[in-house]
Amino acid sequence: MASKPPPPLMKKHSQTDLISRLKSRKILGVGGEDDDGEVHRSKISQMLGNELKFAVREPIGLRVWILISAVGFTVMALMALVFPNQLYEVVFEEELSTTSVSVRLYGGALLSLALIMWNGLYTAEKIIIQWTLLSEACYFAVQFLVTSITLVEVGIMSNAAMLLLLSRVLFLVVTMAYYYHLGRKPKKT
Repeated sequence: MASKPPPPLMKKHSQTDLISRLKSRKILGVGGEDDDGEVHRSKISQMLGNELKFAVREPIGLRVWILISAVGFTVMALMALVFPNQLYEVVFEEELSTTSVSVRLYGGALLSLALIMWNGLYTAEKIIIQWTLLSEACYFAVQFLVTSITLVEVGIMSNAAMLLLLSRVLFLVVTMAYYYHLGRKPKKT
């Protein structure tokens, strides 16, 4: 008696078999919602996390503010490096009696801050943007204090100096507002 040969084995295509795929995904623990309400497409994305979580939600106008700051710092630095006497005369309404080295050093420091601003403009990392804003805020605060003390010591309260002081306070407030909004945790919806 000859036995009948078994039928050829049919290979099951699990990619096309929807029920099999769903069972596999359930066993792996992907496809459903996790505790945060996120649906992961693979185990790798579940382990590493969703990159959208780490995307920076920038406040409106942040990049424009950093661009304005970078341009402003660059222009002031170049003015201090090339025309130190004229820059001093605009602020203090008197001629620079000593050497212009100190104003040129100020220009060099401003140029360094300008490079930080330009770097902050082109980065996508939140921490670099925060440090850029913090360094800018520190500069405005220190410049406000130093200029105020110098004006009191010299006894000059010119319109240009008062305008400079008010602008530094305004720039400090705007920079700190952007720093604060960038550091806030996003609300879950």
